[in-house]
Amino acid sequence: MAEASSSGSSETRTSKRSIDEGEVLHSTFEHQAIVYGTTALLSALLVKGFSDVHDLPGTIGAAVAALLAYYISDFLTGIYHWGVDNYGDGDTPIVGSQIAAFQGHHQKPWTITEREFCNNVHKVFKPALPFAAVCLLASPWLPAPVELFLSTATFLTCMSQQFHAWSHMKKSQLHPIVDALQGAGVLVSRKAHGAHHRAPFEGNYCIVSGFWNPILDAGGSPDGFFRRLERFVADCTGVEPRCWYEPDYSWQETPDAPLQGKLTP
Repeated sequence: MAEASSSGSSETRTSKRSIDEGEVLHSTFEHQAIVYGTTALLSALLVKGFSDVHDLPGTIGAAVAALLAYYISDFLTGIYHWGVDNYGDGDTPIVGSQIAAFQGHHQKPWTITEREFCNNVHKVFKPALPFAAVCLLASPWLPAPVELFLSTATFLTCMSQQFHAWSHMKKSQLHPIVDALQGAGVLVSRKAHGAHHRAPFEGNYCIVSGFWNPILDAGGSPDGFFRRLERFVADCTGVEPRCWYEPDYSWQETPDAPLQGKLTP
């Protein structure tokens, strides 16, 4: 994803492909504080949840909670990814920077592989920081399965941006464990996410494991989950999603950029 810096002296990295001058790719202290602070809070909530498990029914409940968190986090990343891909712009309150970043990612998808870890994930961890703090404060009144679900689902959702980055890397760039998890379908694979990067970017939005993608996309059917949701939003608000149109190529400084044309939803 793209993140522009106001300083021309910001650190950059070189790549075989173009990286914008001033693009911030290293992790700053702020990025690290956000990511590790949120992780510490979620870890404390997770440990608290495990400490509240005392018997076999509690162990089963904890296992079920963790499994549900894994599948629901994948679903939630799909909903969020669909939303920022299709609605709003850089001026949208709260999530505007993420909307702009996702659009920039479609234009230059390789940039995500150049980012250091905390730089890449901090935008997702940032809103999770106060949520994790509230959950931890409320933990004395929460049952163990809820503590385990909240900590695991939140962490996986935040880490989805790193899973996303790994899905853009070559096999030779990945740790063997990550490559094995992708191959087993535990994490979203390069092939599965690669299908998303075909204009007009209308499917394969889930980026934890990608489990929900075939279900939600329904093979591109007009009756798929997202197509129905898009029609509902359009009917209620008059706002049509970006994926109903050819992508806007105006960012390219070329005289023969393709014109936008509406697709059949």
